[in-house]
Amino acid sequence: MADRVNTAATGVVAHSERLYLPWWGWPLPMAGAILLGVEVHLGYPSIPLWIPLAIAVPVMAALLLSLGRAKVKITSGDDPELWLGDAHLPLRYVGEITVVEKDAKRHALGRDGDPAAFVMHRGWVGPAVRITLTDPSDPTPYWLFSTRKPKRVVELLRTNA
Repeated sequence: MADRVNTAATGVVAHSERLYLPWWGWPLPMAGAILLGVEVHLGYPSIPLWIPLAIAVPVMAALLLSLGRAKVKITSGDDPELWLGDAHLPLRYVGEITVVEKDAKRHALGRDGDPAAFVMHRGWVGPAVRITLTDPSDPTPYWLFSTRKPKRVVELLRTNA
C-alpha cells in the first residue's frame, strides 16, 4: 500500500492521520486576534498598530495549529500498536471495537461514559472509535478517540489484533 512507511522505532505504519482544525475553525479566532490587536492599539495609541497585530495574529495561528497535534497512528508488524498522541496500546489487548457516530458521541462522552476511560476527543471530528481493553492489569476500561476514517481504523485494528 502507498501509505505504509518503514520507521526504525515503531515498525510499519499502516495508518496515520492528524486531526487538524478545519478551515472553518480559523476565521473567528483570527478575527478575534485582529480585534485584540486593534483594542491594544486604541488603549495605547503611542504603540504602532502593527506591533500588537504582529504579536496577536501569530500567537493565535500557533494556538490553532497546536490543536492539530493529535495524531492517530496504527503500526503493524511483530507487535502492532495503536498510538494516540504519545499514548500507545498494543493491539493484543484490544477487545470489542465499535464505531460511535457523531450523534451518539455526546452520550458516549457524557452520561454513558466512564471517568476512568482514555479519551482523545476533537469536537470538529464527527465519528469516534471505542475500543474495550482486555488487559486485566490495566484499570482503563476502554479507549474512545476521534477519527475521520473510522471504518479504516476498525478494519486495521481487527486485522492486526
